[in-house]
Amino acid sequence: MAARLTDKQKKKIIADYVQLGSYNATAKVNGVSLNTVKKIVQGNADIAEMCNQKKDENTADILAYMDSQKGVVCEIIGKGLAALNDPEKLAEASPAQITTALGTLIDKFTANTEHRQEIHPLLRDMYESRK
Repeated sequence: MAARLTDKQKKKIIADYVQLGSYNATAKVNGVSLNTVKKIVQGNADIAEMCNQKKDENTADILAYMDSQKGVVCEIIGKGLAALNDPEKLAEASPAQITTALGTLIDKFTANTEHRQEIHPLLRDMYESRK
């Protein structure tokens, strides 16, 4: 006969289900059967709903905090870009460091679809100016 689950294990299963959104994934993480997860979650639907609401509240709080920090983030990005564009620092940097920085900037810049068309002429111009 299988061992009974403790209240702590059942709560973890409910929390994992709320996070993962899948009976199967939750069962694998907790080493129990899919039916065990279903039984626990469906038997505690009110707790699962409260966990889901808390997850949504936490997400909203994090997004609000990130929005409140936009100015600081933009200032840090500006300083970082200025440091990356400093001729003395560029002269001291290895080619690997420069290409890594360029690759990261290009990846992030082109992640925004409206900038994808802009980046190609910029790279061509950079290449042409280095000839």
